[in-house]
Amino acid sequence: MEAVSPATKSTRTAHLVDGSLYVFRAWHSMPNEFFDVAGHPINAVHGYTRFLCELLERAQPEHIAVAFDASLTSSFRNAIYPAYKANRELPPPDLERQFVQCRAITEALGIHLMIDHSFEADDLIGSTVWNLRALGWRSVIVSADKDFGQLLGEHDEQWDYARSLRWGPAGVHERLGVHPHQVADYLALCGDAVDNIPGVPGVGAKTAAALLTHFGSLDSLLDRIDEVGYLRFRGAAACALKLREHGEKARLYRRLTRIALDAPGASAADTLLRRPDAQNRLDNLCDELNFGAFTRSRLRSLLR
Repeated sequence: MEAVSPATKSTRTAHLVDGSLYVFRAWHSMPNEFFDVAGHPINAVHGYTRFLCELLERAQPEHIAVAFDASLTSSFRNAIYPAYKANRELPPPDLERQFVQCRAITEALGIHLMIDHSFEADDLIGSTVWNLRALGWRSVIVSADKDFGQLLGEHDEQWDYARSLRWGPAGVHERLGVHPHQVADYLALCGDAVDNIPGVPGVGAKTAAALLTHFGSLDSLLDRIDEVGYLRFRGAAACALKLREHGEKARLYRRLTRIALDAPGASAADTLLRRPDAQNRLDNLCDELNFGAFTRSRLRSLLR
């Protein structure tokens, strides 16, 4: 993994967190032994709260936002391609309830919350990165999702918090074999099983990277498709046939894999300034969630 060069002291930094990822991780990893005052399970809330406390203590960000997905079925991508994410089961009611509670904890800690029914968390983060970059800010995207590689500018970082790994634009190439501006094309070609995007049949990750290294972009590749069969890799002729057959579908898939930059993300840095809420709101949440003394004390310390 690349060594990310530290930002200059004058560079202003915003931390942008892929909240849904860390709620799902907590849901799958935390034992089902925590309950709120109504008797509902809150294992995901406990795990997410622990993650958020650790992040705030470790990074001490002055400007931060957490983005959540509102739905698996109402994104603009579903209108383009109804099969998008159709392989995923909707969260059960117990998890939906905990998502609401995780969002409440986020806001009670004075963190800007981003959520929208037409755009996904990726789009809200991407649009915020784009808006802040125009104002001279750098972004640290807290997520392990490879899709975010397409957002990284010269001074930006992605932070896989669970693995304590950080990387910038060069790290995208080390991981995927393509540069940030090629990531959407790369995913359109080789597909993304997590999001139910099939890609071009027979084009795997290595082939997609090789094609983009040679042609630069998906559009250039499809414009010069006659050259593919003459490239020096195994199965080049068959690959050319598949690209002829599925080229327009690949352009469609790119509309799914490209993170939107016109979503209602934060447009001003002041929006992301942490504004710890009144302590009584946090105390009420702690009572509702049946948090113990240690968690309560930890949360209160973050309001100072």
